[in-house]
Amino acid sequence: ASVVSAALCCTTLQAKEKVWRFDDIPTGKLPIGWKVDATNPGGDLASWQVVRDKSAPSSSQVLALTSINHNNAAAFNLCWTDSISFLDGEIEVKFKASTGSVDQGGGVIWRVLDAENYYIARFNPLEDNFRLYSVKNGTRRELAGASVSLPAGEWHTLKIVQKGDRYAGYLNGKKYLEGRDDTFLKRGGAGLWSKADAVTSFDDFSVKTK
Repeated sequence: ASVVSAALCCTTLQAKEKVWRFDDIPTGKLPIGWKVDATNPGGDLASWQVVRDKSAPSSSQVLALTSINHNNAAAFNLCWTDSISFLDGEIEVKFKASTGSVDQGGGVIWRVLDAENYYIARFNPLEDNFRLYSVKNGTRRELAGASVSLPAGEWHTLKIVQKGDRYAGYLNGKKYLEGRDDTFLKRGGAGLWSKADAVTSFDDFSVKTK
């Protein structure tokens, strides 16, 4: 009985990982189970689609915000999926900030309940900062921040580690953010984020759950 119990325990604790490299998705489309959304839209939704990019970290396709379609500086542009259920684990993505005069860059969202409730971690090369926020009922609150200078137009890696109410945020393998927050303690979806007119590309989006 003890052997069976040990086997069940190990199976339960084994991490599961889902990776989207976007190379098997037809250009102009979204991955199955993904949707375009916005917080405080105030206009049309941004356009997101899989596109070819010769600079892509893996193969030749990425998921990109290709057109803003609005002039709302307060809008958060979302592309996310609830086909996964994330509570604890790691989320990682490679991103490239392309254009944007109000904002640039972007990042990941997790424990997403809907377009008004989730966590964000994002890097902005215009402001030279890396920040983590909660968005509750459409209102954003900063939880942690660090001054970081990285060039736009190049690929960088952002990673979040979450366990219970503890979080840690990494850029290019270096930990910059760490803290605790209990705003969202339930499972939710995960995805990608940009603000206002920030046009950004993403590749190798991975979600590892425990």
